[in-house]
Amino acid sequence: MTQPTPIRRSRAPRLLDAFCCQGGAAMGYAHAGFDVTGIDKDPQPRYPFTFIQGDAIEFIREHGHEFDFIHASPPCQHYSRAQKIQQREHPDLIAPTRAALEAAGRPWVLENVEEAARELRDPVTLCAAAFGMRTYRHRVFETGGGFTFVPPLHPAHWAPLTKMGRPRAAGHFAHYVGNFSGVAEARIDMRVPWMNRECIHPAYTRHIATAFLTARLGVAA
Repeated sequence: MTQPTPIRRSRAPRLLDAFCCQGGAAMGYAHAGFDVTGIDKDPQPRYPFTFIQGDAIEFIREHGHEFDFIHASPPCQHYSRAQKIQQREHPDLIAPTRAALEAAGRPWVLENVEEAARELRDPVTLCAAAFGMRTYRHRVFETGGGFTFVPPLHPAHWAPLTKMGRPRAAGHFAHYVGNFSGVAEARIDMRVPWMNRECIHPAYTRHIATAFLTARLGVAA
């Protein structure tokens, strides 16, 4: 009797989530099928995946080559308008993070706030409204290691934006940044119920992850 040929299942691609915080970005990759590991200098008890506490840049240099894809979100405070108004000093980590990513030799994205676009190389902008949210929340992504992706169509900003710190008015979009009202609504709108601070929307990274996996299958074929 002929025995059935066993089905060979490939392992899930490994994702390194650098400067991971509470895992908003990580969740999008997990939904796309990645095996996620996060690295952050601070304890992250809310992080929903494998977590390592340590220096993200050093970890990329030492272990980045062990992963299939790397997502890096160095702290944005150096570039954000809110922090500049408060006149606080914060480290500029984009250049050293990029150097570590390039040395790792793996496909990667480097993410930050819109104000950091001038520090990034040919960044791609993602808008939350393109993913059905009631906020605009632009984020910019530099790509490398042979990886690129095409953003979804950027919709017109037709809805007024409620000012930061105020409850979202009827018919308005919200401003989910800093100290804002409506945390419960933000969690629902951004689909991050476990989090208590702002983050990258998982829809952004799921879009990126899908582009990577599609390209990978195309190369494999």
